[in-house]
Amino acid sequence: MHAGHWCRTLETRTLVLAAWAALALCLSASIAMAETSTGKAPGKSKSSSSRSSSGTSDDSIIAYINSEIAKGWTDSQIAPSLKATDNEWCRRVYLDILGRIPTVAELHRFLGTPASTRKADLIDRLLDSENDRSNTEYARNWTTVWTNLLIGRPPARRNRRDMTNREGMQQYLRSSFLRNKPYDRMVFELVSATGNTAPGEKDYNGATNFLVGKLQENATEATARTAKYFLGLQVQCTQCHNHPFNEWKQDQYWGMNAFFRQTKANANREGREIKTTLLSNQNFAGEGSTPSEAEIYFEKRNGELQVAYPTFIDGTRINSSGYVKDVDRRSELAKLIIKSPYLGKAIVNRYWGHFLGQGFTKPVDDIGPHNAPSHPDLLDRLGSEFAGHGHDLKRLIRWITLSEPYALSSKMTARNSKDDPSLGEKPKFSHFYLRQMQAEQLYESIMVIAHEHQPAGSYEEREGRKADLLRQFTLTFGNDEGEEATMFNGTIPQALMMMNGELVKTAINAGRDSFLLRLALNVRGPEAIDVLFEAALARRPTAADAGMARGLVGSRNNPLSGYQDVLWALLNSNEFIFIH
Repeated sequence: MHAGHWCRTLETRTLVLAAWAALALCLSASIAMAETSTGKAPGKSKSSSSRSSSGTSDDSIIAYINSEIAKGWTDSQIAPSLKATDNEWCRRVYLDILGRIPTVAELHRFLGTPASTRKADLIDRLLDSENDRSNTEYARNWTTVWTNLLIGRPPARRNRRDMTNREGMQQYLRSSFLRNKPYDRMVFELVSATGNTAPGEKDYNGATNFLVGKLQENATEATARTAKYFLGLQVQCTQCHNHPFNEWKQDQYWGMNAFFRQTKANANREGREIKTTLLSNQNFAGEGSTPSEAEIYFEKRNGELQVAYPTFIDGTRINSSGYVKDVDRRSELAKLIIKSPYLGKAIVNRYWGHFLGQGFTKPVDDIGPHNAPSHPDLLDRLGSEFAGHGHDLKRLIRWITLSEPYALSSKMTARNSKDDPSLGEKPKFSHFYLRQMQAEQLYESIMVIAHEHQPAGSYEEREGRKADLLRQFTLTFGNDEGEEATMFNGTIPQALMMMNGELVKTAINAGRDSFLLRLALNVRGPEAIDVLFEAALARRPTAADAGMARGLVGSRNNPLSGYQDVLWALLNSNEFIFIH
């Protein structure tokens, strides 16, 4: 087989897959099999002793995290798993912070650092705002995470009537993350934004894209999503009636809703297609046509009509005038949100869930009084420390990734097997919870392997290519709302797409300047097998892995063909697809 002939048929690939069945089982077992031994709790991670205006060092905050989590283990009479290997931890960190696996060179650099400082040094390097490459990748990944949250993933088919401008949303978020803008400032800008959604337009303000598509039906979606994302409160549950299980009342929902009634989105169309949208504040006369009060009405279950004015969840009521010259309701709402203790708790819970696989509550954006967190004191403390340290998202990431629970193996033991949130138990974080890569992480990781992470073109061009390729994931893995459903769950169409889809074909391309061709030309024998395993799995092969891989390579007419088969099998293994 010559170098360019890498697009095999499904029948050929199926035969290769059968030959690799034993190895696939081995790879899956390495992340899923429960240990029978117990092991000791891991030691403390190194962190910096830098301080902020809060007067609390990073070291002490990380130590508090470890103490509170360990207290939960003692109370539940369970023991933590062993530490993850440094290879596992490195891969985990790259996927969670940069949204991709490490390159072989990056893995070797990490392992070559003194063991006593390597973890803290890597976190510092990945979060270093002065390091152009890592800061650019950090911004790229978190722009993706937040764009998907705030406006959803790219739809499978373009909606020409969508008021949001994805490029505008990405441009705003990317600029914010590149500068490590304080989170409270970001939230204020997103909630209070006015201007045009599209880059290059007069009065462009990318932050407007969060709200422009959520103002239908008297801004009910804007009300619900704002409270959910930035306060961790599911106020939509009280839109039609008082909550049956907690103290949230119907009037609290409508008091929040009243903040959005001055907000208007005016689309600029060319034919039927929306080109840009202008988000602005306009005078609101109120549903009773009394603009000086600008009240709104809602109906209780018994049919009784009630009145509501702009009132925050804590009971703070602002000037109820509907005249913009008297009060900008959304700006007042934004001020109240960033002063609320729920702001810090909500983002801590969301980021903890991102890095640990489970938040302190389930779901992560429901921290009302009816849904007690698994570690209430820890959530409260981290929320207040986050505010005290200037709402610094990178610092929050540092606390979490250098904590003991984040460093644990995903292998369960006989002494923590009951720590299983999938069975409805509150998480104890006694082992790392397995989770599948998001579609974007899969894409970026395969690009790392295919191109050794040397992206071509501008950010916008790369994002466009990625969106085009990931539309297949939206169809196969996603839902119409673009929410967190675009993951692998083992269906036959997904398996076929991984076996023969464009992403994997890109990775096993053996053409000019490809990773595999350079490997075949420059690395020989067992070392080449080591490189393949490190590139895909961030570890060297076991003796059994290496023996099977060498046998497969030796059965081909030339090593390059064998390397393609080995890499294809690795990319289709659970060990590659899972974050573990």
